[in-house]
Amino acid sequence: MLQLPPVVTFRVDLFLVLVTLLSLWTRLSNLGYPNAVVFDEVYYGQFVSLYMKRVFFIDDSGPPLGHMILALGAYMGGFDGNFVWNRIGAEYPSSVNVWSLRFLPALSGALCVPLVYLLTLELKFSHLSALGASLLLLLENSLIVQSRFMLLESILIFFVLLAFFSYLRFHNSPDSGSRFLWLLLSGASCAAAVGVKYVGLFSYLLLLGVAFLHTWNLIGDRTISHLSVCVECVCRGVCVLVVPVLLYVFWFYVHLSLLNRSGPHDQLMSSAFQASLEGGLSRITRGQPLEVAYGSQVTLRSSSSQPIPCWLHSHKANYPIRYENGRGSSHQQQVTCYPFKDVNNWWIVKDPGRQELVVSSPPRPVRHGDVVQLVHGMTSRFLNSHDVAAPMSPHAQEVSGYIDFNVSMAAQNLWRVVISNREAESDSWKTILSEVRLVHVNTTAVLRLSGVSLPDWGFRQLEVVADKMFKSHSSSVEWTVEEHRYGTSQEQKEREVELHTPTHIDVDRKISFWAKFFELQLKMLTMKQEDSEHKYSSSPLEWITMETNIAYWLHSSTNAQIHLIGNPVSWGVANLSLLAYQLLAAFYLMRRRRGFKDLPDGVWCQFVCLGCVCVGGWLVNFVPFFLMEKTLFLYHYLPALCYLHLLSPALLEHAHSHLLSSATHRHALRFCASAVLLSIFLSYRTFGPLTYGNPELTANQLQGLKWRASWDILYRHR
Repeated sequence: MLQLPPVVTFRVDLFLVLVTLLSLWTRLSNLGYPNAVVFDEVYYGQFVSLYMKRVFFIDDSGPPLGHMILALGAYMGGFDGNFVWNRIGAEYPSSVNVWSLRFLPALSGALCVPLVYLLTLELKFSHLSALGASLLLLLENSLIVQSRFMLLESILIFFVLLAFFSYLRFHNSPDSGSRFLWLLLSGASCAAAVGVKYVGLFSYLLLLGVAFLHTWNLIGDRTISHLSVCVECVCRGVCVLVVPVLLYVFWFYVHLSLLNRSGPHDQLMSSAFQASLEGGLSRITRGQPLEVAYGSQVTLRSSSSQPIPCWLHSHKANYPIRYENGRGSSHQQQVTCYPFKDVNNWWIVKDPGRQELVVSSPPRPVRHGDVVQLVHGMTSRFLNSHDVAAPMSPHAQEVSGYIDFNVSMAAQNLWRVVISNREAESDSWKTILSEVRLVHVNTTAVLRLSGVSLPDWGFRQLEVVADKMFKSHSSSVEWTVEEHRYGTSQEQKEREVELHTPTHIDVDRKISFWAKFFELQLKMLTMKQEDSEHKYSSSPLEWITMETNIAYWLHSSTNAQIHLIGNPVSWGVANLSLLAYQLLAAFYLMRRRRGFKDLPDGVWCQFVCLGCVCVGGWLVNFVPFFLMEKTLFLYHYLPALCYLHLLSPALLEHAHSHLLSSATHRHALRFCASAVLLSIFLSYRTFGPLTYGNPELTANQLQGLKWRASWDILYRHR
């Protein structure tokens, strides 16, 4: 029977409510200040503007989800993308909603604080430890600064913490089907973390390792039926392996769906990719003939983008008779690779058995394995190679436009068309879609972009050679027909006019999402970032002791400024906790090896789990930076630091409960912990003006905040 009146009861964790409200206040209050571009906002803002205009771009520093989240915040504030992100400190106009631009990173940073509280509870520590961990994050100046601007670290940390909390909630929940929702959320959070920045992959791999150990223990549990074990393993595999992969692909699907217009980064992509974008190359190539035929006029783009994209090119200039090192050349017409659109990039595909340079009716398509000649459109020279050393790569053959000097050097101008990505041996050579190799019939050398710049006599254009010694998978030997028309003029003067007036034949030519996805992945992973020294760049070893800081913003006329500086006290506590855990773990392991079990099995498992998550999380987010060849900054350390702030209170509780037996010692530990927490708060307040940019300090006050000689704090004397 239904009892009246109906009663609903629920419990409220006041600690959780308190830290949540405080975190929202510290991260979101006065978010629009300063009303100027702050540090890397000048970098990420460019991508946000491109999203607003739906213009394609590549960011080699990471996947697109983080940029899309920033763009979502800008979209909610009505940002139209019309702002020039050209310098740090530039004032935002009144039309730009600065609060909206920074809202989602700030919200993510604020939610990290209650997440740490909940994560500590899932590690089976007390509410007091959870409160301590959340307060360490709450009062961490560096995390506050990084959260309050249009940057990605707070979003990354939020998804990483959410992934571990969801997984541990799944692991600790009683057996029921609904608990797999937590595992599904964990997998989705891992995909989001990797989708924001590739460094999120390290935390994902750590979570996979923890999940594997738990699953391995499950398999060995004889109290569970074989069917239940199989179902568990399949569900876990789907949630933490399949779902993250599918979501990672989905981020790119949304990214490519949004960015459908031509932009400044088009030339880094293949011709097929470029032609799929509105404007740019698609305007030039729309309606081109699909199949290359004898008599076709084509431009050949190198499939390699290193050092830069370029097109097979020739011009009315010959190789010098002798090079500076004394080697001789054929003195024939130069053939190069030119990184700009030019009428001298046009070539005519000729049938060696016929004299005509026009397309017959019906057109005769060129197929895989056919032998052709390539005639330069503007000079009528045949593409040629011979046993003469190339100017800059003497191990390879020179490639030239053949000139008959009436010497004993016959023309060798036959080239076999090899379609690398053919689906059948009879495949025809297709515009944009086919990647071909041009094999020199006489010497079996392959036409290749060496990538070396020629001297002044070659106008600093890129060297093209014919090479027998090449890597079979190298993109430098692949060429793609980008622009294509059917030639109709036999006479040279008429043909020169025709090269400027393309004909169009309507052909529907599309590239699949998967082809664009894999090409974009390869490009992002292989693009070389420019090595550049930055005033505030640092090495990983400097992060541990906070030897460096970063000036994010400086007022143009006052001493108001914002710096990325951590809370020195909590930073020191984090380092001490890391050292203490390692020493304690070594002590326990040595004792257990000798047969002494100082801890009950449950407590030992709790201690090991703490180390796997916290110390393991610190390691995977810190050590890889020693192997990275990129410019590094202090903010790269923040994900690793969060794990140490999670470790400190839990380790303190462990010492209080299992190492100290005397009441006096426990009282002393509680007193010390309270004193340290008070010191952390005072340190937070002390550096608050450099965290929030106000109040403005005098030069003497700023000088007093320079706790380390290596810190770069700027001030004006008045």
